[in-house]
Amino acid sequence: MTHSLLITPGQLTLDQLRAIHQRSADIQLDPACRAAIEASARTVNEIIASQRTVYGINTGFGLLARTSIPDDQLVTLQRNLLLSHCTGTGPLLDDATVGLILALKMTSLARGFSGVRWEVIEALHKLHQARVYPCIPSQGSVGASGDLAPLAHMSAVLIGVGEVRHEGRVMDAVEGLAIAGLEPMTLGPKEGLALINGTQVSTALALRGLFATEKLFVSAVVAGSLTVEALKGSYAPFDPRIQAVRGQPGQIDVAALYRELLHDSEINKSHIDCKRVQDPYSLRCQPQVMGACLDHLRFAAGVFLREANAVSDNPLVFSADGDVLSGGNFHAEPVAMAADVLALVIAEVGALSERRIAQLVDPALSGLPAFLVKEGGLNSGFMIAQVTSAALASENKTLAHPASVDSLPTSANQEDHVSMATFAARRLLDMAGNSSAVVAIELLAAAQGVEFHRPLQSSPQLNDVIALIRSQVPHYEQDRYFAPDIAAARAWVEEGTFERWVPYSRLHA
Repeated sequence: MTHSLLITPGQLTLDQLRAIHQRSADIQLDPACRAAIEASARTVNEIIASQRTVYGINTGFGLLARTSIPDDQLVTLQRNLLLSHCTGTGPLLDDATVGLILALKMTSLARGFSGVRWEVIEALHKLHQARVYPCIPSQGSVGASGDLAPLAHMSAVLIGVGEVRHEGRVMDAVEGLAIAGLEPMTLGPKEGLALINGTQVSTALALRGLFATEKLFVSAVVAGSLTVEALKGSYAPFDPRIQAVRGQPGQIDVAALYRELLHDSEINKSHIDCKRVQDPYSLRCQPQVMGACLDHLRFAAGVFLREANAVSDNPLVFSADGDVLSGGNFHAEPVAMAADVLALVIAEVGALSERRIAQLVDPALSGLPAFLVKEGGLNSGFMIAQVTSAALASENKTLAHPASVDSLPTSANQEDHVSMATFAARRLLDMAGNSSAVVAIELLAAAQGVEFHRPLQSSPQLNDVIALIRSQVPHYEQDRYFAPDIAAARAWVEEGTFERWVPYSRLHA
């Protein structure tokens, strides 16, 4: 079921972006933005009429910026620009991501600093509304001068070139345009450049990674709480006084989440006077580690949200002054560095979860049956599930290497420093998938561990979590084909099921 979102360019919220990505919302642009758009287009026309030479309007591009283009070739210039930049390769981006790219490009152009006509923005809007998604290869952008190649594949559809996907079927661009009630258009001066310049692809990929990380994070808090119960861990590390004297906001907020999830547990009451002094770090330091992850998740979210609202093409048209200024807003370094930070978050959430799984399966640490199964030896239980979690956590260590520290000069050294933001953002979903599988295994293992303490009950909240797990995955009595159980739990993580217990709003408070 979809609903309509009234979008004011430059004022998008994370909730709106999340709804757009989930394709649960149709976009309507605030009509008040049209005046600025048309003023910007008039400025471009006035420049051409006055015979002024301005980069991006009547010149070549990049190293060819000093080449003036005659007025009668300006339309050809825009077409050639799109066609020559359609050099992407690799798997196609999924529909949800392409929809978000369309929305970000549309709202950025609608800020009124790009010199394009209303009709261009309206065409992007119609594609989005009709769910006609340009086929955009996922590789080929270095995240500087904008996401040139992928945005060229998006934009070429407007002139009837390339392919689109609609309701799962790939078709020629012209057929797709017809579904959206459009015909191939002729782009005017500056319009092709405005369409392919900008950070909308890297930003959409980064937001996609952020939304997956939100789901991962709330699931990991729930899983970590369950493991505290399964291992009869101390609640003292979650005491608000400990967090207050350090003063880190993420730590303070995360500890509060654990206290709420663990509140009123019979299991905890049964071992309040036990002789164990301290738990291992993966239990005891959850507020500190997950709190640091939350602080950096919030940082990345702020960068991505600002970029989603940004004008990032070049040159920029300032109609009030009659100026067209060439700068570097297309350089996606903010997105690249924030994506690298988010990659660390994803890797650490998974790494901490894997360490808790290792405790759960080790009887010397857990006090539970070896590998969480009766008749160990005859049954291997969670032995190899922990191996899988180790493999995935280790894979993320390699993927977490920062992409933003790398740069290869392009365009004959005119673009001599690039951000690699598109790859930095694109790998986030794979990383989140790895950590989601790790957390899924922990959820199953921790639920199994808690059940060994029956008839003692966990907290009401965590009992509800266990009931959810047991609605599809039975208690592990003896060895069985295990992969479907892990797939079911992973689906809960990736679908955001545990937001029921830890709302996303608590992450961004």
